[in-house]
Amino acid sequence: MDLGFKKEHAEVYLFLATRGPRKAENIASELKMYKRQLYRVLRHLESEGVIAASLDHPTLFSAVLFEKVLDLFIETKMEQQKALQASKEELLSIWRSLTKKRVRIVNYKRQA
Repeated sequence: MDLGFKKEHAEVYLFLATRGPRKAENIASELKMYKRQLYRVLRHLESEGVIAASLDHPTLFSAVLFEKVLDLFIETKMEQQKALQASKEELLSIWRSLTKKRVRIVNYKRQA
């Protein structure tokens, strides 16, 4: 959960990482989770690249190696940091504009 996973996401990932590939039906029953909720979690984890789904029928879900998950997390955080750094001047400009307007409003009210 320290990596930004919601509780259910962390539970499913940890379950797959420790138990190996499983069908959704087995995951849902062992974690006592509704299938609809589980499928939302599985889709999210797969889109994040932390679990993989087989092409078999029924589908088997498996956890990606934790080292790779950490690499993905680090990469995401680095991209977020770069984006924030790139928008720093724009954000500061907006902030200055907002605070100047606020000061003008306060001064106007005091004069009135």
